[in-house]
Amino acid sequence: MLYFDCFSGASGDMIVGALIDAGVPLEEIRSALGSLSIDRDAVWTERVQRAGIQATKFQVRGEDPGHGHHHHHATGGGVATQVHQHRTLREIYSLIDGSRLSAAGKDRAKALFARLGEVEGAIHGTPAESVHLHEVGALDSIVDIVSTVHALELLGADRIAASPLNVGSGTIRSAHGLMPVPAPATARLLEGVPVYSGTQRAEMVTPTGALLITDYATEFGGIPAMRIGKVGYGAGARSFEDTPNVLRVLIGDADATAPTHTVVVVEAEIDDMNPQIFGVVMDKLLAGGALDVYYTPIQMKKNRPGTLLTVIAPPAVRQTLTALIFRETTTIGVRYREMTRECLDRETQTVKTPFGDVRFKIARRDGVILNAAPEFDDCVRLAEASGKSVKEMQAAAIKAWLDARRT
Repeated sequence: MLYFDCFSGASGDMIVGALIDAGVPLEEIRSALGSLSIDRDAVWTERVQRAGIQATKFQVRGEDPGHGHHHHHATGGGVATQVHQHRTLREIYSLIDGSRLSAAGKDRAKALFARLGEVEGAIHGTPAESVHLHEVGALDSIVDIVSTVHALELLGADRIAASPLNVGSGTIRSAHGLMPVPAPATARLLEGVPVYSGTQRAEMVTPTGALLITDYATEFGGIPAMRIGKVGYGAGARSFEDTPNVLRVLIGDADATAPTHTVVVVEAEIDDMNPQIFGVVMDKLLAGGALDVYYTPIQMKKNRPGTLLTVIAPPAVRQTLTALIFRETTTIGVRYREMTRECLDRETQTVKTPFGDVRFKIARRDGVILNAAPEFDDCVRLAEASGKSVKEMQAAAIKAWLDARRT
């Protein structure tokens, strides 16, 4: 698995630098670029220091000054004057076709730019195919995206996760004037992803960084349980005194034996819904991938009685369940938070009783059985068939399980 630690944000060059620092050969990147790399020295790396951390800075020779436009913008990579070519999606697709990416890699790179075109088009009220991409249409950004696609294809990680992203603060100067951080396209690309505003007054997440992290990462939160094999640091151009301006990547094997994992808790307050609907909502949420759903009576504004809906689910299905809550209930807002939960190892065993088979839920920790409970539905079924009470059937099932353990 692979984990992007975005405590200082993310940009395209930081991502490529981190992957190279973690072991992806620079020559592999150069080879994959094909005609995007004018010559061998069009891309290179430098070893730099960022607040005491050694990191790899990925460098790309910029556009020909005779073919672009100058823009000044402050980013987590620094205040820079760059020459940007304004390209359409069709022009970018043509450049990608000139790369030496695999067929799947070219499709992935084009899909990334198609997503970006849709975002830019929505912001400016323009069809995606007519959008002229500015900063992300520059050759260096195209190289960053193609390089990342190839590097991640080489690594072949079966699971990619990321931390919440530090977007920075303040304003930036873009092709469209002064903009608040995060820039409009970056903010759209980060929808549904956990972000926060750090102390740095700079653009810490660029549109390219947001595009790549959100497209590849399937979960967001703290470092997952894993055995780290490699660590890489990709540097931005700017140095901060209080924190290293680097993106860290951790590569290793997921720890399947670890008892902890990340879940998201979604909550919604409801005070004006027909009570008959609550059961339907619970069934649909569970069918939609929720791990648990429960209701709590609460007092709301103006001292009105209400109900708190709480849903525990894998982070990957949060958006789906949120849409379901808005569609099926009368709430007008939800809140969510990610947390780590620890569970016992669980399995189901079948125990023979004088009245029939009963399934038992067995819970262990480190191989030691801590809980064993008969399946309630089985006890009810056998109680009805035998004329016994449910509590008698539960007692008979537990005795049978204990007897089986002694033999």
